[in-house]
Amino acid sequence: MKRLSLYTILMAVILFASCSNDDSFSTDRNHLLTFTKDTVTLDTLFSNVPSSTYSFWVHNNSGDGIRISNVRLSKGNQTGYRVNVDGTYLSALIGYQTSNIELRKGDSLRVFVEITTPINNLDSAKLVTDKLLFTLESGIQQQVVLNTYSRDAFLMKNVEFKRDTTINRSGPIVVYGGIKVDSGVTVTIAKGTTIYFHDGAGIDVYGTLRSLGEVSSPVIFRGDRTDRMFDYLPYDRVSGQWEGIRLRGSSYGNQLYNTDIHSSKHGIICDSSDVSKNKLLLSNCVIHNCKGYGLQTFSSVVNIENCQITNALYDCVSITGGYTTLLQCTLSQFYPFDADRGVALRFSNRVGTVPYPLYQLNVINSLITGYADDQLMGDKDTTVTFKYHFITCLICTPRIDKDTSFVRTLWESPDSTAAQTKNFRKIDTDKLYYDFRLDSLSRAVGGASTIYSLPYDRLGVPRDDKPDIGCYEYVH
Repeated sequence: MKRLSLYTILMAVILFASCSNDDSFSTDRNHLLTFTKDTVTLDTLFSNVPSSTYSFWVHNNSGDGIRISNVRLSKGNQTGYRVNVDGTYLSALIGYQTSNIELRKGDSLRVFVEITTPINNLDSAKLVTDKLLFTLESGIQQQVVLNTYSRDAFLMKNVEFKRDTTINRSGPIVVYGGIKVDSGVTVTIAKGTTIYFHDGAGIDVYGTLRSLGEVSSPVIFRGDRTDRMFDYLPYDRVSGQWEGIRLRGSSYGNQLYNTDIHSSKHGIICDSSDVSKNKLLLSNCVIHNCKGYGLQTFSSVVNIENCQITNALYDCVSITGGYTTLLQCTLSQFYPFDADRGVALRFSNRVGTVPYPLYQLNVINSLITGYADDQLMGDKDTTVTFKYHFITCLICTPRIDKDTSFVRTLWESPDSTAAQTKNFRKIDTDKLYYDFRLDSLSRAVGGASTIYSLPYDRLGVPRDDKPDIGCYEYVH
C-alpha cells in the first residue's frame, strides 16, 4: 500500500508539473505568434458581391503560452471585411474586435476572412486593404494584411427581355437568377462584352440571341467565381460554374461570332425546331470545359465554322436529327474531371424509340480526337433518314474502309507519335490548361482540302495553299 501511495503521489506531481508548464504564459517580447500567411489576398472581386471565405492559421511556436490581449480590424467597418477569429465574429456589437485569447504553446487558432466591397465609382479595379491587428500581453503588436481588388459591375437579376435590346457595356456584367429572351425578341451582345453568371444562372432563349464579338474583342460568357480553388487553379477552369445557353423550340436565327463560352454545365442546347428555318450559326467560337454537353442539338438547322468545342463530361458535340454542318472545327474530348466521359462527336436519328430524321450531317476539314481510341459514335435507326459525310477529316476512331461517306479521311492511330493529346501544343491536366493549337508534328497540319477550306483565318489573314485540319489558334 505504501509503495502504491508513493507511486500515486509521484504521478500526481508529474501531472501537476506538466499542467503547470502547459498553463504558463509569458510576457517575454521575444515570444511571438506565427502566421501561415502574412498577407491574405482575396483575388479580384465585384463590388456589392460577397466573396468566398478565405482562412489562415495562427500558431504559437514560441515555447511558452501567449495571451492575446486584443484582435481587431484596423479600419473597423470601413472596408467591408468580415472576420471570424477562433469562432468569434468581429461584429459591430463588439466593436469589430475580440479580447483575452489564450494560446498555449504548440496550439493554434484559425481565422476566417470574407469581404463585400462597396461601389468604387471607378472604371478600373480598386485596391481595398485593411489590417488584422494582434496585440499581445507583452505589448507587441503583430499584423496580417488583408488585400483585394474590387471592380464595379452591373448586376442583372432574373432579367426578362420583352423587346429588342442591345447589351453594350465596357465593364463586367454579373447575372443572378438568369436571362430570359422572350419569343419574337432579339437580344444583341456587343463586341468586347463579358458576362459573369452566378451559380444556377444562364440564358434561356425563346426569341433570338446575337453575339457580335470580334477577334480582337470577343464576347465572353463565364462563371462569376474570380477566386482560386488552389493557388495554381482558378475556379474559372473548373466546369459547372453556371448553366449555359438554351435555345428553345421557338428560337431561330441565333448567331454567335467570336464568342467564348466556358466552364458551364452545358455550353449550348438546341431544342427540336422547324428544320425549314436556321436555328444557330457559330463562327469562330469556343465552347470549352462543360459539365454536361458542349453542344447538343435536336432536329435543328445548325452551321458551325472554325470553332473549337472541347472537354465535356457527356459529349463535346451531340447531333440528333436535323441538318448540321461542321467546317474547319476542332472537337477534342480531354475532359479531366471524370473518366466516364462521352466522346468528341455523337450523331443519331433517334432518342429511344422516338425518330429524329438526320437529313444531313456534313463534317469537313475537322479534327475529332480525345483520350479514348474511339471518339466518333453513330447511332442509326434503319427506318429513319440517316445521312452523313466526313470530308478530309482527321478522326480518332477504328478505321472504316467500306463506308463511302468518309472521303479522304485520315485515321488516327493511338500509337502514332502525334496522336490524341500529341496533336496539340499543351494539354496540362494538373493545372487544367489547354493549348489546342496544332503541334508541328500533327498530321492535321497542312492536311485540309482547299476546296472546302475557309478563305481566311481567325485574324482575317488569307489562307495559304496548305490549310490545316481543325480550327485556328485558340488557347484556353
